[in-house]
Amino acid sequence: MMKRGILNKSIVAILGVVLLCGGCKVANTGAAETNTAELTLKDAYKNKFYIGTALNTQQITGQDTAAIKVVKQHFNAVVAENIMKSGLIQAREGEFRFDLADQFVAFGEQNNMYINGHTLIWHSQPPRWFFTDSLGNDVSREVMIQRMKDHIYTVVGRYKGRVNTWDVVNEAIMDDGSWRKTKFYEIIGEDFVKLAFQFAHEADPDAKLMYNDYSMALPGRRNGVVAMVKDLQQQGVRIDGIGMQGHIGLDHPSLEEFEKSLLAFSDLGLEVSITELDLSALPSPRRNVGADVATSFEYQQSLNPYTEGLPDSVTEAFNARYVDFFKLFLKHQDKITRVTLWGVNDGQSWKNNFPVRGRTDYPLLFDRENQPKSVVKALIQVAQ
Repeated sequence: MMKRGILNKSIVAILGVVLLCGGCKVANTGAAETNTAELTLKDAYKNKFYIGTALNTQQITGQDTAAIKVVKQHFNAVVAENIMKSGLIQAREGEFRFDLADQFVAFGEQNNMYINGHTLIWHSQPPRWFFTDSLGNDVSREVMIQRMKDHIYTVVGRYKGRVNTWDVVNEAIMDDGSWRKTKFYEIIGEDFVKLAFQFAHEADPDAKLMYNDYSMALPGRRNGVVAMVKDLQQQGVRIDGIGMQGHIGLDHPSLEEFEKSLLAFSDLGLEVSITELDLSALPSPRRNVGADVATSFEYQQSLNPYTEGLPDSVTEAFNARYVDFFKLFLKHQDKITRVTLWGVNDGQSWKNNFPVRGRTDYPLLFDRENQPKSVVKALIQVAQ
């Protein structure tokens, strides 16, 4: 984490305006408008936590210059949306493709950013060969462990000392707190999590190691993750933090339950990061859909009501919801390392196709033209 320091001159100026106007809104004064406009998200939250974003392939390769400009201006932490997942890095056994991952890490280094590696072990998007032998049968426990070790050693070892944090295991727990019955679990058992963290630590002893999951505000999943972490800690396994995926909606999850989980994870002695943050403005097919990429619902026009833009009333609710969550993050800034948005602009967000394909959603802080939405100014003001 960056050291907490003295507020910069721009923030001091804005605070001065607030004091002088005796409680009037900052946005109503010309001087405050100018100073707020000069601030970026990363500046406003500089002494609180990192503000991150996920990069797609076009951004990593430098093709999307407009989005890259936004990234450099507003963010000081990065994560690769897809290109570091096992199926893309090692599509064939022993054949590693690091060209895009190399570019991603180099971009983070060149721009002095906090770099998160995502993700080493995940049941979704693995290479096709990972769990089976030449005849298509499940491999033995010993072979599966060796394949997992080889993958982690190679990937983490390549970026030793260069990647700050790794999402070691992704989404191993279900809503009710039970283990997700993935191939890793079926072949190895619960130990696959312990072994993954052990291998990652051995490959880079200085990297911070995270467990990452969605719907973390659900009591069942919260309790399941806490139980898993306690078991790892009792076995002496190195785990540094929890990534709480922030795929939220206008009316779920509740701030109270999200806060309970944040505190429960922090009470384990772990850092907490808010990962994959986005806020869907669209109606959900059902409550608590979660973020399981295998989930899909049939398209209905009623689920895609804002193809021409959000009504003012929805924009106001959207802004207020983001502000409420960031107020919560600020309340617990001593426990939070970073807050990472899952994408740069609305047009590139996975939420346009999840959990219903072909919708027009508005979940991020920058619009389809890479322009900051009104919520950006609101979040900067909240940080002051």
